Amino acid sequence: MSEDIENAQEDSVDAQAAESLFEAPPIAEQERMCEAILFASAEPVSIKEMEARMPHGCDAAEAVVHLRKRYEGRGVRVVKVGDAWAIRTAPDLGFLMQKETVETRKLSRAAIETLAIIAYHQPVTRAEIEEIRGVSVSRGTVDQLLEMEWIRFGRRRMTPGRPVTFVVTQEFLDHFGLESARDLPGLKELRSAGLLENRPPPGTMPQMGEGDEDAEEETEEGQSELFED
Repeated sequence: MSEDIENAQEDSVDAQAAESLFEAPPIAEQERMCEAILFASAEPVSIKEMEARMPHGCDAAEAVVHLRKRYEGRGVRVVKVGDAWAIRTAPDLGFLMQKETVETRKLSRAAIETLAIIAYHQPVTRAEIEEIRGVSVSRGTVDQLLEMEWIRFGRRRMTPGRPVTFVVTQEFLDHFGLESARDLPGLKELRSAGLLENRPPPGTMPQMGEGDEDAEEETEEGQSELFED
């Protein structure tokens, strides 16, 4: 019996010794590690992804809390994007980056409305989008929003036909500087800005052959309805 106790004690000592070999670095050092990862990454990084890169025993969540406080009031900030984190330019200094941005064409009204409906009603099916808009959604609109990676497929509805649903992506949130879809402006703000117009109430499904008024799926020149001149 005494021999078993001695063996157990030795195993405990060995376990403690092994554990000490993987002692986590000080929180200040963990903070520096998170800073390096976020600075070098073009895409937002999750806590789980950071911890996978850091030494055993590190607490990336706590390190990010300290890092976020340290960057308060600086030219760049540590911001949450969905379930991930990123280093981004402070909003009030965004004008400094204007010369570095690439000028792009505006989304058509049809694409803006489709994107807005998905953002505010997600998860939403194509049929529900058409019901809300009052007109059918051209094939190219949803397809190109998917290609832009601003929307993605969600779970299928447990209804007849099991239609696929659409939701906005983390790339969409990052592009517009949002932490989550809850931070989107209200519908009244969108309408006052001219981004949405009043449509027939939900329940008026489009008839066969009806489509977007704003643009056809493709013009003779091959221009998709997603963009307008």
